[in-house]
Amino acid sequence: MSQVKQRTLKKNFILSGVGLHTGKDIHVNFLPAPDNHGIKIKRIDLEEQTIIPALAEFVTGTQRGTVISRGSVQVSTIEHAMAALYAMGIDNCLIEVNAPEFPILDGSSCQYVNAINEVGTEEQSSYKDFYIVRRKMEVSDPETGAKLTLLPDETFSINSFIEFESQLIHNQSASIENMADFVKEIAPARTFVFVRDIADLLKAGLIQGGNLDNAVVIYETEMPQKELDELADILGVPHQDAKELGYLNKDSVLFPNEPARHKLLDIIGDMALVGKPIKGRIIATRPGHKINNALARKLRKDIRLNEVQPPVYDVSKEPLMDINQIRSLIPHRYPFLLVDKIIEKTDKYIVGVKNITVNEPFFVGHFPEEPVMPGVLQIEAMAQMGGIFVLSTLEDPKSYSTYFLRIDNVKFRRKVVPGDTLILRVELTTEIRRGIATMRGLAFIGEKVVSEAEFTALIEKTK
Repeated sequence: MSQVKQRTLKKNFILSGVGLHTGKDIHVNFLPAPDNHGIKIKRIDLEEQTIIPALAEFVTGTQRGTVISRGSVQVSTIEHAMAALYAMGIDNCLIEVNAPEFPILDGSSCQYVNAINEVGTEEQSSYKDFYIVRRKMEVSDPETGAKLTLLPDETFSINSFIEFESQLIHNQSASIENMADFVKEIAPARTFVFVRDIADLLKAGLIQGGNLDNAVVIYETEMPQKELDELADILGVPHQDAKELGYLNKDSVLFPNEPARHKLLDIIGDMALVGKPIKGRIIATRPGHKINNALARKLRKDIRLNEVQPPVYDVSKEPLMDINQIRSLIPHRYPFLLVDKIIEKTDKYIVGVKNITVNEPFFVGHFPEEPVMPGVLQIEAMAQMGGIFVLSTLEDPKSYSTYFLRIDNVKFRRKVVPGDTLILRVELTTEIRRGIATMRGLAFIGEKVVSEAEFTALIEKTK
């Protein structure tokens, strides 16, 4: 898998506008943030300036927008900004806002995208940590008929289908195959609302800042002229004939399927709360913030249960280092060389493969009738991986050797037997100082961790 570095903003930018639900004048400031910071939102209008991580488990409301909270502090309508940050590849950003919601702006992600392009982005030193979809995952809501299916894919892509009891947008669809298309195809799509719902939303204290400049308003069920005139006065728009159905802002509808495109925009914004860029395809039927958050929470749960995702091993792909290159770095030879090839390496970790066959010499005595790879040799394989990682960074690796100083927190979870392919992932847990490297190793078979250990090694010049 090709490695991609994390990104942040080159400098901050500020956007101002009215809040959709509160009607307040709001300022939101997007600032650069360091590696591995993630996206976090800070309320600066309160005495205690609470910071809320933009993650799915902090979502506490999904009615007409995504609301995140920490304690009694909340921020709503974050999805349009989150969609822009995700699509533009921003991993780390601190957002300061002086209200309990983000400004609605024009109801789309355009102003966020334009501001990001204006200030620019910059590459950081750490690598992106992708969430790689390995099997079909699904969430559904029988009450609404909403369903999101997540499938393995090489990139993040979405096919979305919306259905309403509506003459104008009964069935619509939208799709995106590449996030590079977001700016022109998805970002301009504005939020939408049916005239028949406006009165109830106003009674609920919502959409106080809504108007035809920040939403597509759909009038499709004829109502008494007096009621329509009253709503027109509230929205600050001219009166129109109650018999004339259609879009109230019909002259400014950007796409024939603008509502479907906006629902897709919302999916991107809500899936940004997974906290990692995704490699997978979403098939969405009747999506909404509630079902979007259900899928995002499912992925967050999987991330918490599996601190490190199993490495991707494509047997047909050329290795980063073959056995001859490995032999040039470490002194181990038959029958004690326990790494067959290296398939991935960054500045923080390395991934390698050990194929287990019945011809391994240790199976002669461990055990002839039930061959099991000794756990200590699994740890030795991890240590060899650590040696390859460290020595590959030196100008003259043959003049150095690595030695165990300490092994901690060793766990064995299942047997390793002939026919297994052991995927070994070793990462630095601290910077290398004075020839001492502290590392953590994980051994996988498929998606399951079979053993793990933490170890400290000495890198010593021998020649």
